[in-house]
Amino acid sequence: MLALIQTIVLALDLYWWIIIASAIFSWLYAFNVINPRNQFVGSIGNMLFRLTEPALRPIRRFMPDLGGIDISPIILLLILFFIRQLLLTTVAPILLSA
Repeated sequence: MLALIQTIVLALDLYWWIIIASAIFSWLYAFNVINPRNQFVGSIGNMLFRLTEPALRPIRRFMPDLGGIDISPIILLLILFFIRQLLLTTVAPILLSA
């Protein structure tokens, strides 16, 4: 059972970095640092969008309009951190003591 928790924590950590990469990519795209017409850049952007948008969309529905500032990735990162800490500090010790 501990292996399952470690695998879930690893998946959460990987998704954490995917969200950060997506946020950085969106900034680079918004400030025209990267070429949006490049096929490779477009495929990376599409991949990051498809991986993060299903988790960010529900958060964006409840967020107030902040004038073009999107803080939904920060909220998602906080949620992932909470789930990770809950697994490591609450669930794992209970399973180890049983």
